[in-house]
Amino acid sequence: MSFENIYKGKKVVVTGNTGFKGSWLTVWLLSMGADVVGISCDIPSNPSLFETLKLRDKIKHYEFDLLERDKVYHVIHAEKPDFVFHLAAQAIVSKSYQDPIRTLQSNVMGTAHVLDVLRDYPKKCVAVMITSDKCYENVEWCWGYKETDHLGGKDIYSASKAAAENVIHSYVETFFKKEGHPVVVASARAGNVIGGGDWAADRIVADIARAWAAGEKVAIRSPKATRPWQHVLEPLSGYLELGKNLYKSQDFHGQAYNFGPRAEQNRTVVDLLIDMSMRWGFESSDKAYEITDNRPFNEAGLLKLNCDKALFDMKWQATLGYYQTVHFVVDWYSLYYKEKGDMFAFTSKQITEYVQLAKKQNIEWAARC
Repeated sequence: MSFENIYKGKKVVVTGNTGFKGSWLTVWLLSMGADVVGISCDIPSNPSLFETLKLRDKIKHYEFDLLERDKVYHVIHAEKPDFVFHLAAQAIVSKSYQDPIRTLQSNVMGTAHVLDVLRDYPKKCVAVMITSDKCYENVEWCWGYKETDHLGGKDIYSASKAAAENVIHSYVETFFKKEGHPVVVASARAGNVIGGGDWAADRIVADIARAWAAGEKVAIRSPKATRPWQHVLEPLSGYLELGKNLYKSQDFHGQAYNFGPRAEQNRTVVDLLIDMSMRWGFESSDKAYEITDNRPFNEAGLLKLNCDKALFDMKWQATLGYYQTVHFVVDWYSLYYKEKGDMFAFTSKQITEYVQLAKKQNIEWAARC
């Protein structure tokens, strides 16, 4: 167990539970003895991690759009959760160019509806609202953005995340900070993550796994692009730790927190490909990929997070090193594609391994249990 066993026996609503992050979070909550209720509008990919793990058989699942406020109200007030983790969103940047209105509706109004139905919620409840590192206005500096930095965005996706943060802040200040209100709220900001079971569009690791499973080379562009490769369990541990602290103390009410990887996680795309190919079993990385468009990378595209606030307030820090992250990812996809193994059991096993690694490092959320 972890997080001081605070989730054991608690009812937890996860919006966006059929997505990549939502599915991993659901498995982790189940492993801690939580009663999980999911809300999602669809199955976002094919294959789907939600379906691969057979999570529909393990939780109570509702399927509707968060834009349907009456349905959101009914589920929240009927299920009476102790915790709400709001992950539901239009999370693909490229789709925001294709359908900007839908992106704004999902990311802004979906967030507003979850908060709005909690305004008259009668019992104690913790709401952890997940947005994105893209909520920050990217002014092309090389150091990490802090929670106090300016929000904004030149593109629709970034604007939608900044707007969601403003909605969260305004609901907290207007409604949830009234004396005696039983609902406490905080927001969590994280960047792109990798991990087993991500099959969403425009995800490089998903493209790699699909190509190699089919015996093909993966085609890549901008091989020198640098990214902070972060395993999905890293921000999830932050969300869960934030939820625990909100449950225990009003000091976290209305706060925003960044959850990002270690500095050493910043590697190029080609570095990741080479290291993944070795773990996958290629004798030479030359057989694993081909470069289709070797354009120079615009470094301004990199957006880093400063996570000092999470470290200071909660003693939270990332657990996995770069090579551990690569091994976790490749081992998951290898079992899925090569051996057709029990993926729920293996996903649960990786969560257990992750918790043990955190415990060995005396990381707060794992050590105090």
